[in-house]
Amino acid sequence: MDQSVHQPPLLKDLNIYIIFGITLTAIMGVTSIAPALPSISRSLGVSTGQIGLLITFFTLPGILFTPFLGILADRYGRKRILIPSLFLFGLAGTACAFSTSFEQLLWFRFFQGMGGAALGVLNLTLIGDIYPKDIRATVMGYNGGVLSVGTAFYPAVGGALTLLGWNYPFFLTLLAIPVGLFTLFSLRAPKISEPLKLHLYFSEIKSALASRLVAGLFTCIFLTFIMLYGGYITFFTILLDERFNQSAIMIGFILSGSSFITAFTSAQLGRLTARFSERTLIIAASVLYFFIFLSIPMIDDIWWFIIPITAFGVAQGMNIPSILNLITGYAKREYRAAFLSINWMIMRIGQALGPYLLGIVYLHYHIDGTFYVTTIIAGIFVCVAVLLISPNKEAKNQSVNRVT
Repeated sequence: MDQSVHQPPLLKDLNIYIIFGITLTAIMGVTSIAPALPSISRSLGVSTGQIGLLITFFTLPGILFTPFLGILADRYGRKRILIPSLFLFGLAGTACAFSTSFEQLLWFRFFQGMGGAALGVLNLTLIGDIYPKDIRATVMGYNGGVLSVGTAFYPAVGGALTLLGWNYPFFLTLLAIPVGLFTLFSLRAPKISEPLKLHLYFSEIKSALASRLVAGLFTCIFLTFIMLYGGYITFFTILLDERFNQSAIMIGFILSGSSFITAFTSAQLGRLTARFSERTLIIAASVLYFFIFLSIPMIDDIWWFIIPITAFGVAQGMNIPSILNLITGYAKREYRAAFLSINWMIMRIGQALGPYLLGIVYLHYHIDGTFYVTTIIAGIFVCVAVLLISPNKEAKNQSVNRVT
């Protein structure tokens, strides 16, 4: 059992609330400013095709630095990386609000992304370190629910703050400072044992990465984040602005709708995995993605978006926590942060490429083209989930064999 500290009742454990705070901070960098993208574009004189760079520049540091930070967290401890990251995220994010040009804003977003690079890795690493296998799916589901509440809450608040000015949503990042202080003084996590010798450390990681299951899971998370940050957060927002003339606050509320459903679905992960395998949940979600993005350009009455928004919420709630639970359980504690950092890097690549690639599609094939291309990506996801993710029995055996 991957456990070296006394485990209090789950919802009385202060650690879980600190993890929730880290999770809410990690997702703040994109979701809180999504409704402001059209306003930022108009205020700073940036084209629709370029505005996605605000997401790309934020996600680039996650691609460049996360594996290195994961290795440091495995060698020297989680808190030594986590606390400076939270402070940098909060300070650089707040600096974005004082930008006087789009170029300056992009640089501050890059530094904010440096602070956020390790947050989404280390919250999952802590879940794997602290909680044993028999309750890990429940904790992962709760964390996924909190994440989804954040993705519902932040766009609504970001949209409301945008009414005051394009820069006001960036002030939300100040919340990272108290999260950093609570982490510093209150987080109680297992101490890192004697680290593996470097050649053995990298050998273990290489062996884990060679698994067909891991390849399938990494590919699925990559495609998920292309669809989420490209098709949904960026270009669904633009669709609502261009075709349906929705205000920033209304866009925020519309984006929030599916996130509340995701939160509820994620919170049921412990119950769902007791009846269905994670593989089944992932495949079901991939099929939903396909029909969701296929339907969006066909809708001409905004009220019909209730159907794809609801379905997207259910798909997200089944898909992302299931993938993360399998990946987190697969890795041993000795190299868990580095292993999860590779997953986070892949997620960040998807985050960065989604808006950029679909921005190119937008320039040539307009808004409908972005959703048809996203539908093709969803079809690839279906094939990968079916062909590469091992049946549940095999996946569980692999996980049990590898988890300490």
